Amino acid sequence: MSAVVVVGAQWGDEGKGKIVDIFTEHAEMVVRYAGGPNAGHTLVVGNDKVVVRLVPSGILRAHTRCVLAQGMAIDPTSLVNEIDELQRRGYVGEGQLVVSERAHAILPYHVAVDTLREQGADAIGTTKRGVGPCYEDKMARRGIPLGTFRDRARTEKLVRRALEAWQPSVAALGGTLPSLAEVMASVDAVRERIVPLLADTGEMIDEALRAGKNVLFEGAQGTLLDIDHGTYPYVTSSTASAGGASTGTGVGPTRLGKVIGLVKAYSTRVGGGPFPTELTDDVGERLRKAGAEFGSVTGRPRRTGWLDACAVRYSARINGLDGLALTKLDVLTGHSEIKVCTGYETPNGVSSSFPLEDADRARPVYQTLPGWKEDISGARTLADLPETARKYVEFVERETRCRVVLVSVGSRRDETILVDEVFG
Repeated sequence: MSAVVVVGAQWGDEGKGKIVDIFTEHAEMVVRYAGGPNAGHTLVVGNDKVVVRLVPSGILRAHTRCVLAQGMAIDPTSLVNEIDELQRRGYVGEGQLVVSERAHAILPYHVAVDTLREQGADAIGTTKRGVGPCYEDKMARRGIPLGTFRDRARTEKLVRRALEAWQPSVAALGGTLPSLAEVMASVDAVRERIVPLLADTGEMIDEALRAGKNVLFEGAQGTLLDIDHGTYPYVTSSTASAGGASTGTGVGPTRLGKVIGLVKAYSTRVGGGPFPTELTDDVGERLRKAGAEFGSVTGRPRRTGWLDACAVRYSARINGLDGLALTKLDVLTGHSEIKVCTGYETPNGVSSSFPLEDADRARPVYQTLPGWKEDISGARTLADLPETARKYVEFVERETRCRVVLVSVGSRRDETILVDEVFG
């Protein structure tokens, strides 16, 4: 298959940065299809640690063209700053990065609205990067596609209209909006850097697929944060599931091949919302420290818990997963026993279905497996793993009904067990 979709199968932060970087060794194009600067991907190559928020993880591969597609919400100032930092490190070659002219711009008033909302009682734990309000403008038909930046007068007209629309809401929240002049100053500061990057990326992706090139579609956040299929209202504002690879790029669904779901060997979540397997004890703190579970965008400590196999099985159904990439297996090293949620107690007995509408009251039923103490970072095949670690991988496969195609045993690019090639 020349088109492969990589999607988070939990609540995000599954390690997409590293895995996409590995898969793009054999990809000629990598496409981000949803989300915005609320999605941080951490890449470790040798002793170099790189965090990308908007730019696709494939940017570290010089042969790979990277596309920011129209399903994204893009802060143009953040994008320019990210490009500058990557170029300082020797990345982003000439013509390597392309941005959809139909992707919508996150502007200062979006950030202001997001920040004000998160100070109230109804806060849901966003990253305060303006992503939600930007998508609201898009759906209300008052958004600003980046292609508008080619015409400053039209951009100013649309900004004025958006500011007028947001004014009553911001006043009700007790805040103030940036002025028209302030917003346009932020646009003017980056407009000449953004415009040369713009293109009809849908046509570009189609041409790559027709030429038989390997194209990797990179999702953001995770399926359980999807606007339609996640734990609403504690979700993101875009399509975080595999379906977004079609709607967010303009590539028909029949053109897509494999879908690979990324799953941590345990579970984490950032911000509010239900999390049935959450651990608030010493075990949870141990997982947080061992896994360095702090947001790459916000720095907030992530909530931690045991793997929820029912939730992953739900994600497998939603995304039509062809395989799992199991990440951070090494973080479980040293635990004498490891638990996995395989069901939930309900008034009608134990159910193995993920209780999407009742997840805040769900009581997980666990199966306990033996742990391991050996360092597994040097494992390069499944046979190299301790027997109990190998049995854990096999248990995950059985419970999620999905084959494991990759196992990550450390943060570095080479600390990986590649079971199957995803292209081919």
